[in-house]
Amino acid sequence: MATVEVIVDNLVALWRIPAVRQHFPWIFLLISAVGSVLKELDLVPQTYFSSSKNVLNVYFVKMSWMWTLLLLTPFLLLSNSSFNKNVSFLARRLLSLAVATAVWYICTETFFYIEDVTGSCYETGTMDVVKKEFTSKATCRHAGFHWHGYDISGHSFILAYSALFIVEETAPMASLKTASLSALPRMVLNLLYVALNLIVIIWLWMFACTSVYFHDTSHKLLGTICGLLGWYLTYRVWYPNPWSPGLPPQRHSKEQKQRA
Repeated sequence: MATVEVIVDNLVALWRIPAVRQHFPWIFLLISAVGSVLKELDLVPQTYFSSSKNVLNVYFVKMSWMWTLLLLTPFLLLSNSSFNKNVSFLARRLLSLAVATAVWYICTETFFYIEDVTGSCYETGTMDVVKKEFTSKATCRHAGFHWHGYDISGHSFILAYSALFIVEETAPMASLKTASLSALPRMVLNLLYVALNLIVIIWLWMFACTSVYFHDTSHKLLGTICGLLGWYLTYRVWYPNPWSPGLPPQRHSKEQKQRA
């Protein structure tokens, strides 16, 4: 497990660089804008990732929130209990998962609703014959036709929001490197931390692929902005207040006592 320890040390050092944490959210807007320009100019050649059937899209992006919660929930429980075993403290920290899930659900359902109310059903992808008897995307698709509406990019939203959410909630790892943990919890935390960082890399890569291969420019930019707003309004506006789930702890409890 020495190799895992080295990887964890390097990842912790990377995320402790102030410029990396400060500019990470803006990377998504930059990628979305530049990728959209490249798509409009048709400058990026078709690759394996230009197909929506690529393995990362089918098995990871389409289940992105499941992967995020599957890895982040045990990490959050284990890491936060190392700071404070108080039940109310852990419950508040778990509430951040519920809040994030609510943000994900509300935004994605809103995107579906907007596409429904702004769209029409067409017989072919060229949108030459309107099928007025179908008034929703679900019934139109079920009949084998094509629905065209204002399709805010759910991929741009969820990949940006999920990556920012993971980065915020894994921040305590920097303090846990000096905490006195037994071998098994330490190993589990390290493996979860590496897996979560790998997921962030996958989300970044697939976000870039979405930007250069799919959706219209406004659809991607609006989806990205929604992801950034979901992160900003929780972790920068709401969570610093006492009447909230609170921010992830940044120091071990022993260090807090020494500084008190």
